[in-house]
Amino acid sequence: MNIEEKIQMIEEGTLEVIDTEELKEVLAKDEPIAYTGYEPSGKIHLGHAVTVEKLKTLQKLGFKIKILLADYHAYLNGKGTIEEIAETADYNMRCFKALGLDETTEFVLGSSFQLEPEYTTKVYKLATLTTLKRAKRSMNQVSRHDDNPKVASVIYPIMQTVDMAALNVDIALGGMEQRKIQMLARENLERIGESVPVCIHTPLLHGLDGDAKMSSSKGNFIAVDDSVEDITKKIKKSYCPQGEIEDNPMIEIALTFVFSNQEKLLIKRPEKFGGDVELTKEELLENFANGELHPMDLKTGIKDFLIDYLAPVREYMEA
Repeated sequence: MNIEEKIQMIEEGTLEVIDTEELKEVLAKDEPIAYTGYEPSGKIHLGHAVTVEKLKTLQKLGFKIKILLADYHAYLNGKGTIEEIAETADYNMRCFKALGLDETTEFVLGSSFQLEPEYTTKVYKLATLTTLKRAKRSMNQVSRHDDNPKVASVIYPIMQTVDMAALNVDIALGGMEQRKIQMLARENLERIGESVPVCIHTPLLHGLDGDAKMSSSKGNFIAVDDSVEDITKKIKKSYCPQGEIEDNPMIEIALTFVFSNQEKLLIKRPEKFGGDVELTKEELLENFANGELHPMDLKTGIKDFLIDYLAPVREYMEA
């Protein structure tokens, strides 16, 4: 596979790669490193699985994958006590393994290196280069809204920037809510003598309730280890407006997970409603937009797919 084909694989399903020319240089390395960080703060859900799918693609292309379990970041973001976060981090790691990342994946706790003198010196250096306004702006989509924000909220993006240097990463992967922090890193890492990673941004899944973001704190998610009963119940109640393609969580799940893993979606339905049908991506979008495919039929197809797709996770977590 040539570099152009690799870039096409990496760009598929992403919103942006910053930038492609730098990515070509990264792909020429023997074992480039890609990382993403997750706050251990609750259930691992389909929103997290979007970036995991891209990590699996990078792994197939020869990347060393590092997953930062950002326990101190979770603490700074008010996600629990250190002890509670440690338990969640262990659960999160098992979920990520269950989603199919191979055994070479390296899981790193933030607290394992973020108190080292070299790390904290870089944090202090960046603190002298980063304005309060810039740091606060970078956290808009990451932290909870607070009319009286804590100092922790501006330490957070500086630490995340130094994480990229400490982990020696070539690619920083994240959802679009991470974009402002990643741009901060690209602007400032060179100023302290560190290399700048290529940044890849994936789309955010809408919540099952139609909210702009699937989130464990809002309860509008499918957890990767949800039971068959829970998946069925959640999909049945989910937001799926007739004929609407944009901002429709069922359509997003189809595009993000179904058609990246198989060519057609099987939708089972009674004969009086047309019987079973298998649809390609193009057929599904057209039939749903023009009203030929009912929202409940789409939900049935998505529910059946997710039950099968997440079966290995349930089995792994129950073992």
